[in-house]
Amino acid sequence: MRRMSWFNVTSLTFGLAFLYLPMLLLIIYSFNESRLVTVWAGFSTKWYGELFQNEAFLDAALVTLKVGFFSATVATVLGTMAAWILVRGGKFFGRTLFSGMIYAPLVMPEVITGLSLLLLFIAIGMDRGVMTIVLAHTTFSMCYVSVVVSSRLVAFDKSMEEAALDLGCTPASAFFLVTLPLIAPAVLSGWLLAFTLSLDDLVIASFAAGPSSTTLPIKIFSSVRLGVTPEINALSTIMISIVAIGVITTSLVTKQAIVRAKRDEQKAIQDG
Repeated sequence: MRRMSWFNVTSLTFGLAFLYLPMLLLIIYSFNESRLVTVWAGFSTKWYGELFQNEAFLDAALVTLKVGFFSATVATVLGTMAAWILVRGGKFFGRTLFSGMIYAPLVMPEVITGLSLLLLFIAIGMDRGVMTIVLAHTTFSMCYVSVVVSSRLVAFDKSMEEAALDLGCTPASAFFLVTLPLIAPAVLSGWLLAFTLSLDDLVIASFAAGPSSTTLPIKIFSSVRLGVTPEINALSTIMISIVAIGVITTSLVTKQAIVRAKRDEQKAIQDG
C-alpha cells in the first residue's frame, strides 16, 4: 500500500481544516450563553429554545420544505420525461433546440434566470408567492434531474424492455413495470438533488418570492445582514446535523447493500 507523502498529508489537513473548522466553531458557539457570538460566556442550550419559539424562522422553514418537496417532485417528473425523449426519441425536428433549452439552466447565471422569471411573472400578472417559487425552482432543477436520468438510460439494457413488449405489454405498461423500477435509483437521486438545490437556493428565490413567502435561505441572509445571532448558529447546527445523519445513514445502507450483494453472489456460486 502506497504511503502518502508529508506534502499530501499537510495539504489534506489544511484543506479539511479550511472546510470544516468554521463549521466546528459555529457548532461550538451555538451553545454559547452570551448573545455575542464571538465571546464565550459558558455552555447553554437556551438559543435552541429561542429558535423553536421564533415564528419567523419556523414559517420560513415550513415554506422551504413545502417548496422543496413540490418543486423536486414536478422537476423529477418533467426531467425524467425530458431524459426519455432525448435518449429514446431518436432524431426529430427541433431536437437541438429542445436539448439546448433543457440544459441551458446548467450554465445560465442564477441572476439572469431569476430576473427572467420575475419579468415573466410580472408580464402575466401572477402574484409572487409559494407557487412562483415552486415554478422557478422547477425550471432550474429539472435540467439536473434530466442529466442524472439520461446517464442511467444510456446504459440501460433494452432487452428486458423488449422482452416485456414481446410478452404483451404496451409501451406504457412496459415503462412503468420494467423500465421505471430499474431506473428508480437514478430517479430518486434526481429527486434528492432537486430537493437539495431548492433548499439551498437564495438568488432565484429572492426574485420569485413574495412578502408572505420567505424561504429559510432568504430569512437567514436578511438576518445575517443585521448581525449574526446565536439563533442562526443554532439553526445552522441543526441543519449540519441533519445532513451529517443523512450522509452517514446513506453510507451505512449502501455498504450493507454491497455486502449483502456479495454474500448473495458467493452463495449463488456455492450453490451452483
